[in-house]
Amino acid sequence: MSDLDGSRRNFLRALTTTTVLSAAPVRLYSETEKGEKVKISEDRSDRGTDRSGSTPELYDGPASPLFEPVPFTGNASYSELAKWGVSQRMAEAAAAAPTGPGTAWGIPFEIPGRILLLRDKEIEISVSPFSARSLVFLHSSDSAELERDESGFHPAPFRGAGLLSEYAADYVVIYADGAEQRLNVRHRLHIGMFQQIWGENCIEAVAHHKPAPQRAHHEQAARNWGGSQTRVNVADRGRWINWLWAWPNPRPDVRITGFRFEPKGDTAIALGAISAGRTGSNPLRWGARAKALLKLQKTAEFDPELSDEGLLSQIQLDLGQVISAAPRPLYPQKEWSQSYNNKVPELSKTEILIEFCAHPEARFHFLDRKPLPVAALQQRTGRSRLRPVPPADRRVKLRVVEKERGRPVAVKLHVHGEPGEYLAPEDRHRIANDAWFEDYSVDFVHSGLHTCTYIPGETVIKLPAGKVYIEVSKGFEIRPLREVLSVKPDTEEFTLTVEKVLPWREKGWVSADTHVHFLTPHSARLEGAAEGVNIINLLASQWGELMTNVGDFDGRTTLGSRESGGDGEYLVRVGTENRQHVLGHISLLGYEGGMITPMTTGGPDESALGDPIEVLLTEWARQCKTQNGVVILPHFPNPRLENAAAIVHGEIDGVEMTSWGNLYGGINPYSLTDWYRYLNCGYFVAAVGGTDKMSAGTAVGTVRTYARIDNDRSFTYEAWKDAVRKGRTFVSYGPLLDFNVDGKAPGERIRLSRSGGTVDVSWQAASVTVPMTRVELIVNGEVRESTAVGSEKAEGHWSVKAERSSWMALLVRGHYPDKPEIIAAHSTPVMVDVDGSEYYAAADALTILEQIEGALAYLDTLGTRSDDAARKRMRMILESAHRRVHNRMHQLGHFHEHTPAADHAEHRGG
Repeated sequence: MSDLDGSRRNFLRALTTTTVLSAAPVRLYSETEKGEKVKISEDRSDRGTDRSGSTPELYDGPASPLFEPVPFTGNASYSELAKWGVSQRMAEAAAAAPTGPGTAWGIPFEIPGRILLLRDKEIEISVSPFSARSLVFLHSSDSAELERDESGFHPAPFRGAGLLSEYAADYVVIYADGAEQRLNVRHRLHIGMFQQIWGENCIEAVAHHKPAPQRAHHEQAARNWGGSQTRVNVADRGRWINWLWAWPNPRPDVRITGFRFEPKGDTAIALGAISAGRTGSNPLRWGARAKALLKLQKTAEFDPELSDEGLLSQIQLDLGQVISAAPRPLYPQKEWSQSYNNKVPELSKTEILIEFCAHPEARFHFLDRKPLPVAALQQRTGRSRLRPVPPADRRVKLRVVEKERGRPVAVKLHVHGEPGEYLAPEDRHRIANDAWFEDYSVDFVHSGLHTCTYIPGETVIKLPAGKVYIEVSKGFEIRPLREVLSVKPDTEEFTLTVEKVLPWREKGWVSADTHVHFLTPHSARLEGAAEGVNIINLLASQWGELMTNVGDFDGRTTLGSRESGGDGEYLVRVGTENRQHVLGHISLLGYEGGMITPMTTGGPDESALGDPIEVLLTEWARQCKTQNGVVILPHFPNPRLENAAAIVHGEIDGVEMTSWGNLYGGINPYSLTDWYRYLNCGYFVAAVGGTDKMSAGTAVGTVRTYARIDNDRSFTYEAWKDAVRKGRTFVSYGPLLDFNVDGKAPGERIRLSRSGGTVDVSWQAASVTVPMTRVELIVNGEVRESTAVGSEKAEGHWSVKAERSSWMALLVRGHYPDKPEIIAAHSTPVMVDVDGSEYYAAADALTILEQIEGALAYLDTLGTRSDDAARKRMRMILESAHRRVHNRMHQLGHFHEHTPAADHAEHRGG
C-alpha cells in the first residue's frame, strides 16, 4: 500500500493515542490460567497503522473503543489456500486479502498470519476468556460451480450464484461454564463469497469496507465517470471481500473461552478474524442521516479533501461515516425578504456544516482533541464545539401558483434552514454537481455556493421545525419572492404566489436561450419554463470522440409546441453547434431535415484526433439556411477567426452575448466591441443571448434573447426564427426594454437624404431583478446620450442628429447593491441610412480583413489537410470574402499593408 501523506498519518497517530485515553471505561478483559485479569490486546499504540507509517491493509477509518480483537492462530495462510482444495479463482485472489491489524466499519480486527480455513473437518480453538455483548466475525467463502442438467438449466433447488440460505457451517461458541451456543451460518445471510457478484448481496452481513462518500469525477485524478456521479462508494467489490457478520450474544455476562467450527457444505470458508464488542445494538446497523455544525479551532483551516478511503482529515466517525462537510453558508437571514434574488452567501471561516450517519454509540474523532460520542450531540449547548442541526423530517407539500389564474407554475426554487443548510425536494439532488458534463440535472448552483432546483409548480420537501428561508423566481417579468416561513408540527402545505409585473410577453416579446447543452429535451423544457424562457435551443455536438444529444435530434420536432401536444408557450428545439477549434464555432438552430455533419472538423480539442478540416463555418451556415434554419455565432467573438468571412458573406443572422454562468458579469465589452466593428462597416447582424450552459453551474436564460413577434402572427418557433432573422431583438441579464427610432424598431432601417436629419429616439426600460442605473444611446459604437435611472421603470426620448449613415442601439447598465456596475441589456440597432454615405470605419475594416487572412494562413499551414478538392473549395470561399472587403477598402481610398501570409500577387498595385 502507498504511504499516507503527512496529515493523514498524523491523524491516524492522533486517533490511536486518543483511543487509548478514552477506552478505560469500556475495556474488555480476559483471564490468564492463574485468574489474573489482562487485556485481550495489551498494546494499542499501533492500532490502525503499521510501524512503517503506511496504510493498513484493512482500514476504513478510526477504531471504536467499544471493540477488541479476539486473538487466535489458524491452520492456513492465504498463500497456502491452493493446497486446501479451494477454487483456483479463490487461491489467486487470496493475494489481495488483507492481513494484520486494521479496522472495518469502525471495528478493530487483527487478522493473523494463519487464518482458519474450514473445508471438511471440525476445528476447535481456545481463547483467553472474555465477555462481550456481541461478536463480529470477519470471514469469506469460496464460490461454487453451479450444476447444469442436460438441457443446460440449473436443477432445483436453484439458490443462485450466492447459494442463498444454503447451510455453510456451524460456529459453536463455548462458554466458561461448559454451555455452548450453536450459530447456524448460511450463505448470503451471514457470509458472502470472496468476490461480490452484483445483485447477490448478503442479507445480514456487510463487506469489510464501510460505505464512504467519494469526490465528484472532476475532483479525482482517474475514476469511473458514471460511478462517480453517485457520490458514494459501497466498497463491496474487489479481488477479495471479507464479510462482517454481527451476532448478539444472549449471555453477555458469561465469559467465552473458545469456539468450534463445523463446516456443513462443500464450499470452503476463510475465517480471518473475530472482534468482541459492547454495543447495545447491531454495530453494522447505522441510523438515518443527520447534520451538525463543527466549530474549528481559531488557528485551524477547513480541509475539504477526501482520502482514498473517503475520509476527511479533521473529523471522522468510527461506527459511522461522515457524508459531507463544507463551510457553513452565511445567508442574510435578518434581511432575507429585502435581499436580492440569487445572492451568493458568504462562507463561515469557523464553522463547518457536516452530514453523517452513525450507530447510536459511535464517536466522532478529531485531529486535535479527544473523541466525542454521537449521543452527546443531543445534550450539547450553543457553546459546544459540535452542535446538532434540527432534522428535516417534516414532509411538506410546496405549491407555487401564479396570481393571475391561481394555477401551479414552473419556477426556480431555493430553500435553506437556520444554519444555512440547503434543503432539496425529495426528488432532487441534496448535493448538486456543477462540473462540466457531470450530473446534468435540473439544478442550478450559483458560483458553487447557492443551490437551487427547478420544480413544475408543486413538490414535496422535508423541512426542519422552525424557520425556513425560501427563494422563488421565474424569469425577468415576474417579481422574485424571498420569504421566511415557520414550520410547525401540523404543517402540511405551503402555497406561494408569484405575480407578473412586467408585461413584455403581452407586447409580443418572447425570450430564448440560443445555446444549451447536455440536458434532455424534457429537462430543458422544465428549466426553460421555470426561468421564464419561451424557447430553449438545445444543441447536439461532438467533443473529440464524445457525441452529445445526437439522439435527441430529428430535424422536425419542437417539443412543447401545439403540434407536439404542448401548450405552445415553452418550447425546446434541438439543433447543432458545429465547431473547429481555431476557425470558430457556429450554432445552427431550428433547421429541418438531416443533421448537418460533420459537426466538428480539424482535430482536437473539438474534433477527434486526426480529423482533417473538411468544411468551413460559412459552408455550415449556408447549409443551415438551405434547411430553413437560423445561424448564430456563439459566445461571440471567440474562437475569433473565420467568423469574419461568414459575416462578410451575409450568412450570419446573429451574434451571441454569453454569460458562462456569471450572473454578475453582464455583457462583456469585449464581445460588444467586436460586434460594433462589423456594424461600423455596414455588416448588420442581430444581437442574441445564449448561456452555453454545460453544467448545473449555469442557469438557462441567465442571459437571454428577447425577440418581438410580428403583430399579425401568433407565437411559434417559426415566428421566432423570422424575428431573429429580421433583428427584432435585444439581449438581457434582467432589464427589459422597448426602443425605436422615428417609430422604427431594432432591425429596421430609416432612409434619409444626403443632408441627413434629426431622428427621434424613444425608449422604455424596466427591471424587477437587476437594479438599473443608466440608459444610454450607442451611435456607431460610441455613447451619444446617457440618462441616470433609479427605479424599476423608466422611459425617455432624445432628438439625435444623423449627418452620415449611422446605427443606433440602446444600452442599459445596472448592478446589485454589493456588485460592480454591468452592461445588463443591449438592443440590436436601428440602421439610419444617409444617402451617399457608407457605413465604414477604416481601422475596423482592416481588422476584419486581417482576420480573413488569418483563416487562409491557418488553412495553408497548420490545418490538417483534407483532399485537394475540399481545400481548394474552402480557399475560394475565404478568398471571395477577402476580395469583398479588400476591394471595398480600396474603393473608399483606404490603402494598407498586407500581412506576409496574405501578400497575394493579385492585390499588389491596388
